[in-house]
Amino acid sequence: MTTITKEAILAALSKVQEPELHQDLVTLNMIRELEIEGDKVSFTVMLTTPACPLRGQIDKEARQAVMAVPGVKTVEIKMDSDVPNDGRMRGLVNMPIRNAIAVGSGKGGVGKSTVSVNIAIALAQAGARVGLMDADIYGPNIPTMLGVERLPPPQGQRLIPAQAYGIKMISMGLLVKPGQPLIWRGPMLNSAIRQFLGDVEWGELDYLIVDLPPGTGDAALSLAQALPLSGAVIVTLPQLVSLEDASRGLNMFKKLEVPILGIIENMSYLDLPDGTRMDIFGSGGGEQLAQATQTPFLGKIPIDQNVRIGGDSGKPILVSHPDSPVANALREIAQKLAAQISVAALSGKNELPINIVE
Repeated sequence: MTTITKEAILAALSKVQEPELHQDLVTLNMIRELEIEGDKVSFTVMLTTPACPLRGQIDKEARQAVMAVPGVKTVEIKMDSDVPNDGRMRGLVNMPIRNAIAVGSGKGGVGKSTVSVNIAIALAQAGARVGLMDADIYGPNIPTMLGVERLPPPQGQRLIPAQAYGIKMISMGLLVKPGQPLIWRGPMLNSAIRQFLGDVEWGELDYLIVDLPPGTGDAALSLAQALPLSGAVIVTLPQLVSLEDASRGLNMFKKLEVPILGIIENMSYLDLPDGTRMDIFGSGGGEQLAQATQTPFLGKIPIDQNVRIGGDSGKPILVSHPDSPVANALREIAQKLAAQISVAALSGKNELPINIVE
């Protein structure tokens, strides 16, 4: 009978590449709790995000590699995750936030808040700890989209975020009377954003999604100064005018030295009942912008009236119609974004993120 050794199993797994990070599972220290009982091998693969888009491929290739080791009859693989910290210091925030992602656009009306809400929910549904900060101080509509009317009672001097669909959320819309206009100058806006960071009991988060106001004004500047960002996502529509605005937003983040994690094209097309596709706002603009700026293209989101209905009723499309084409597109975008964040967090780090536990 062949004796199976841990060295033989790790040697086999060292030939399995993590598709996004382009290194093998052993070098990345992703193999945990390796145990051998007779001809049965069990171990945990520690992914860099619970929203890993390629977990099926990793499982299949790891299983095939171990089954090829002489003597192995059974392989049990458990998938777990440990989201890497981007390494940025966030002194203002009381609890550790591993990654902070701004969602911006050059102009209003492109569905940026809808994208922010649904990406946050998709990451939470995958098992991540997610916070959503509505930094659109002038037009805070995320409470409506999530069906949240008030914050929990504060604890001492600290605000407690509202919770909905597995995410923690804070918004100026929950701190002012409904319909009250917010006529604020830059310093007041800067103060509000700093309060959302410093005075809110976020707890430990894998991802903080920050929904920015449209345009390239004070809010983005204040945020970039107050909170070191892992990166930014730009939401655009396919048409030329929107792309020009999105390009301005993209260049603003570059000037602030915030990495661009990707471009999302919203309201890309409408699928008609007869099976044809109508490009209401043109087509392919987001991809062209991504190519022109050498930025990752995260995906297209089709038009669906249920997105608006869900936003108005406090049940986002990922909750109200989880199997719809729009929900599937948003889920794929969230997975690609999570993969981009993991690559950015782990690239250039000398230390290995996690250790093998034997």
